[in-house]
Amino acid sequence: MDEFSRILIVDDERYNIKVLTDLLREDHKIMAAKTGEQALNAAQGPNPPDLILLDIMMPGLDGYEVCKRLKADNLTAHIPVIFVTALDASDDEAKGFEIGAVDYITKPFNPVIVKARVRTHIQLKRKTDLLDRMALLDGLTGIPNRRNFDVTLEKEISRSARSKSFLSLILMDIDFFKKYNDHYGHVAGDSCLRQVAKAVEGVKKRDSDFAARYGGEEFAMILPGADMKGAMQLAEDVRCAVAALNIQHTTSDVAEYVSLSLGVATILPDQKMSPVDLIKAADKSLYQAKANGRNCVINSFSQIKK
Repeated sequence: MDEFSRILIVDDERYNIKVLTDLLREDHKIMAAKTGEQALNAAQGPNPPDLILLDIMMPGLDGYEVCKRLKADNLTAHIPVIFVTALDASDDEAKGFEIGAVDYITKPFNPVIVKARVRTHIQLKRKTDLLDRMALLDGLTGIPNRRNFDVTLEKEISRSARSKSFLSLILMDIDFFKKYNDHYGHVAGDSCLRQVAKAVEGVKKRDSDFAARYGGEEFAMILPGADMKGAMQLAEDVRCAVAALNIQHTTSDVAEYVSLSLGVATILPDQKMSPVDLIKAADKSLYQAKANGRNCVINSFSQIKK
């Protein structure tokens, strides 16, 4: 059941890495790091581990310091850490639990105990992840909700700041949706929202692209690595995808069918940047799209309109 789980083994001794790898590689994907710095880079990367086996006694950053930094970072705080150590004093165990470890494995390794504890914490993490995903989905449309959006945007700003890469945000609003609801009724309105959400999700180009229901008739897309040109093109693709649904909207002032107004913002984040800054920039573009007649895509410098 654990064939897709990813385990990061962190130890400065190659022998210990080999022993643990031999024990676990049949049921798990194994990652390895020989220093605390390598461990942090691996945990913060695009394919983070589901569980970390972390040696305490290492040169440079020791296991305690690595664990502290993992738990202080929103990108990695959720990853369970099992300390691997030759230490057996209760004070050492207490210190580990205080800074966020979930368990201990002592050297020399007992294969049965190692496998059992790894299996237990992988299963717990999967159950926790499932509950977290359910809590982060919009009940009506089934796509990520506003809370999920807020968490993801904060993570992506931090990630983009570290990698010095572009980050783009699209905010979008269904044109005259209140009139749609008033004319066709809330059952039809809910159906419209579900169809629009599916269309927005369907336009995503990469696994890292993130779409969410922002609130009411508003949707959003977070595009890691996308520059302004790429974000503008994707926004236009979204606008066209919703237009292609041909959802009749006779009370709209801009089109016979349901349409979107979209605002785009692109930044090169730094560690001090707040998500609010990017949201304000995209919201300003969205406001301008509405002021320019709706059913269009706007950023600070250019416009795409049918």
